[in-house]
Formats: sequence, C-alpha cells, structure tokens
Amino acid sequence: MFTEKDIQQINNKGLTVDKIKNQIQDFIEGFSFLNILKPAIISDGIVKLTDEEITAYIKLYEDLNPDTMKFVPASGAASRMFKFLFEFYEIANEQYENLDQIDDKDVKIFFTNINQFAFYDDLKSVIKTNNLEIEDLSDQGRYKEILKFFLFEDGLDYGQKPKGVLLFHKYKNTIRTAFEEHLIEGINYTQSIDNEVKVHFTISSEHQELFNVLIAKSKKKLEEQFGVKFKISFSQQKPSTDILAVDLNNELFRNTDGSLLFRPGGHGALIENLNDLDSDIIFIKNIDNVVPDKLRETTIQYKKALAGLLLSYQERIFKYIHLIESEDLDKETKQEIKQFIMQELGHDCIKYEEIESGAGNKCLLEILNRPIRVCGMVKNEGEPGGGPFWVKQSNGTVNLQIVESSQIDQNDDQQEAILKSATHFNPVDLVCATKNYKGGRFDLLKYRDLNTGFISKKSKDGRELKAQELPGLWNGAMANWNTIFVEVPIETFNPVKTVNDLLRPEHQ
Repeated sequence: MFTEKDIQQINNKGLTVDKIKNQIQDFIEGFSFLNILKPAIISDGIVKLTDEEITAYIKLYEDLNPDTMKFVPASGAASRMFKFLFEFYEIANEQYENLDQIDDKDVKIFFTNINQFAFYDDLKSVIKTNNLEIEDLSDQGRYKEILKFFLFEDGLDYGQKPKGVLLFHKYKNTIRTAFEEHLIEGINYTQSIDNEVKVHFTISSEHQELFNVLIAKSKKKLEEQFGVKFKISFSQQKPSTDILAVDLNNELFRNTDGSLLFRPGGHGALIENLNDLDSDIIFIKNIDNVVPDKLRETTIQYKKALAGLLLSYQERIFKYIHLIESEDLDKETKQEIKQFIMQELGHDCIKYEEIESGAGNKCLLEILNRPIRVCGMVKNEGEPGGGPFWVKQSNGTVNLQIVESSQIDQNDDQQEAILKSATHFNPVDLVCATKNYKGGRFDLLKYRDLNTGFISKKSKDGRELKAQELPGLWNGAMANWNTIFVEVPIETFNPVKTVNDLLRPEHQ
C-alpha cells in the first residue's frame, strides 16, 4: 500500500504506518453518533451562581492567587470573516454609481458603515499610497478597487491574515488588534503577584512573523501603560496531528506530484498544545471573542468567579482523594463522595453495592482523579456552537459533555428533538485545572473520546476527497474530564464571525 517515499513522508510527520492504517480504518468504518439523553439545564447539569456566590468565588480566587495562564486558539486565517466580500469581488463590475446597484445586503452594510471600522484609516492610507483619490470610501462607486486594497496583498491583505492581527477596536487615542485586546483582558484575571501575565497563542507557522511584528510594536508600550510584564508564548499544531486524506472509495489520495495528502486535524489537535503547558489554572477563550475596555467588567467578574468555583471543587476533590488513599473511609463518607460525584460532577456511573467494596474505592479514585474544567454556558439565542448535554457513553455510563450538532444523528427524530430543546450553548469559555492532587500534570491525551472524530467531503485539484478531524478540543478531546457547567451572561460572548460583526455596539 505504501511506497518507501510514503513511509518517509509519514515518519517525517512523527506518525507511523500503523497510525495511518488506523486513520484509514476510521474512514471505512466512520464514527458513531453520540447518544444524548437530555439537555443540561439550570439545576440539572448547569449551575446558576447567585450574587453572593460570585463574590465569594472571586474572593477565593484572588486569595489563593494560583499560577495562571490564558490559552487562545488563534491559528485560523480570517478569510471566513470576508466570505461575502470575496464573493462580491468575483462578480462585481469595476464601477458602480452607488450602493443601490448592489443586491447583497451584507456588502451594503459593509460599505455604508465602512468609516466605523477600526481599520478604516489604514485602508484609506494604503489606497492613497497607490495614487488613488477616493475621498469617501462609502459612496464613490469604486467598490471593487477598494476591496482589492482591503482583501489582497496589494493592500492590507486582510483576506489572508489571521484574526489576531486585524484591527478590531478604535479608541480615542489608539487602535487595538484582537491580539492586544486578549493581552489587556488577561491582565485583569491572570496577573501574578509579581505582575507577570502569561498568555499562550496557538498560531500557524506562516503567521509567526506577523505576530512578531505586532509584539515588537505593542508589547513594551502596553507593559509600560499597565505596569505588567507579559510572558507571551506561541505554538503550532503538531505535524503528528495531521490526518491522511482518502478518495471517496477510501483509497489513498495523492497530490499531483504523487505524495500523500495530509490535512490538519482541526482544533482538536490543540489538546496536544494544551498538554504541553504548565500552569495551575488555564483559561481558554477564542481569539475573536473580545470586547473594548468599556464592556470588559462583566467578563472579568465571571472569569474570576469560574476560576474560584473550579478551585473550590478541586479542593474538595483532593480532600476526597486523600481520604480514599489513606483508606480512612467509613460508610457515610463513601456515600458522601458518591453523591458528590453524581450530583456535583455529573457522573451517573456508580452502583451503591460497588461502594461497599475495595473495588468501589478504586472506582471512586478513578473518577475523581481527572482534569477538571468549568465551562461557561450562555442562554441559547440562535448563535452557532455546541451545547451542554447529558450523554450516555458506549460503556453505559452517563456524564456531562459539550456536544456539537455534527455529533448527533439528526435523522433520528428523538435525538433531533433533544438537540433542539437545549436552553444553552457553549461560547468556548473554559477554565481548566490540568494538574493532579500531587501537583503533577495529567496526560490530557488519556481523557479523549477517540470515537468522536468527524469526516467530511472536500475537494482538491478538482477531485473530491474525504477529510477527517480529530475529536474537538472542548467536546471529544475533553469528553472524560470532570466537567461543571455554569451559566454566564450573554454579554461575555461577543464573537466576530464576519467583518460586519465589528459594527455591533459591543465592538464600537
């Protein structure tokens, strides 16, 4: 099946032929859908904090002052933000008299409000540099020319750059990128007692220089302004997480030069990047979910509260583990631990009679001694994203998981009805504890559900292919973590999926 060149290509990625054969078998067999039993809701899987609890958890977090880090997935290019502009560019005439001649509503919104974007002055400047006299970019009719200098390398090249380096917010005396906003937000809940702020970004290798330029431009200025020291680090998806592509008959898909085609394994590959980090508490938040200074207070408040809640759970879990290891457990304490696991950690997998035996102690320890995550959940108002559900696993156990719609058999009327009954969804707002009770790091790769990959159809060089993604970072890759869902306000979720989202009041 594989030539010597194939094997060398596989080995160069840090993969083995056996792993590639397993990938091909996954294409052949496919992945099973999850069995969701019911949505997690308030008081049945989702915690709703009172004002008093929020205050108490914030105090706990600030008093304990653990070693913290912010983890920001930022590897994707921003091209999807401008999809409708690319499409318009392809069909646009060179000259329009006014916006009334354009049918696309999103394009009209973009040009009508173009002077409100943080990048407006930069765009005008690059147009002027190219000796074009367009005084007002919104109503001159030369929309295709403007987009040329906005989207492509002749100008700002926003269509190819990563979201992190794009100008998001305009202030009275400055303009900030999404990258800079994450640094400033991190100051407010990850600053150590010696004023160090650790932020880790996962990026594509081809974008490293863009981020280096941005750091050289803004890091020192922000450190002086806020009196902190940023410890910024980067990593890329590992080549060993790439996945072979196959054709529609599950045969090897080869490039025109005869080499095997590998594709990135999706954001689930980042569990390996997360696994390499060493902090007591790690906050996870997507690169495009930031707000200007004036709206940051609620986000900071809930970040600290979620971290405090996590530390509270961790303290209780560690206490129980020490009791189990000391074998100083009476019947009442065993029952207390069982109730905690079932009611607080969302595991319904322990039979009472097992608790009475020594094997029961081992079962308790196995469930307690896992990575922990507290996940913010916002009320479902139509935004895309995974949701919180009670899931029955193949071994018969039940636990709380974040589930994406692609993991559900939507041809099953019952499963579809459960999916649609969800009251909350996941905004990728996680606080994680990845160390065990002895202070060592968990091997996060052991807590994945490898049966939750995803297969889709793509094309390359005019030929159809099948692509595969690893279990997603916050769903399948963390399926066997101890999970606590907490309702957070919708104000903490302000993603920028298209460029016009930057016109929302939350970003102005």
